[in-house]
Amino acid sequence: MKSFDEIQSQWNSQKSQVPAENGHELIIRKVNTIKKKQKLTNVILVITVIVLIFFFIYISAYNDLLVTFSLLLMIISLATRVALEMRSIKMLNNLNVSTTVENFKIRMINYYKTRVNTHLIWTPIIILLYSIGFILLLPAFKANLSSGFYNYIIVSALVMLLLLGMLIFTQIRKELAILRELKS
Repeated sequence: MKSFDEIQSQWNSQKSQVPAENGHELIIRKVNTIKKKQKLTNVILVITVIVLIFFFIYISAYNDLLVTFSLLLMIISLATRVALEMRSIKMLNNLNVSTTVENFKIRMINYYKTRVNTHLIWTPIIILLYSIGFILLLPAFKANLSSGFYNYIIVSALVMLLLLGMLIFTQIRKELAILRELKS
């Protein structure tokens, strides 16, 4: 058993962690930043879903099984992403920054794990399903559009996929960095 003096010296040799004066405000600001980005993402995704639904109705896609399947695959994949983001926003709204440090840290770790799963597992699956839906639409585009416009759609889709991929990757890195900082 250790003597009181040994325990006292170990206690005194510990680094003291002094919280930053504005630590609480900093956490709230970072959480609000994540919320704003998630809401913006949802707005963009919902607009895309609405456009796809109007496109579905406009071209009477329900008359062609492959086109129907393709567009539904694209719509469902985006709607799934919206649902994941809504779940994440709800988790973030339920974070109580005025709770104990231990409780906040546990909730932050759970939120962090959920976001990592969303980014590293669900996002690639959603992008893959959306891309499959788009690729399945290409024969219908080729049959109904001029070759110039068809080529434009393919080139612009590849450019958009590349730019979107870079944007998603950058945003994921930023969000995970913020989450790691909040977690520690």
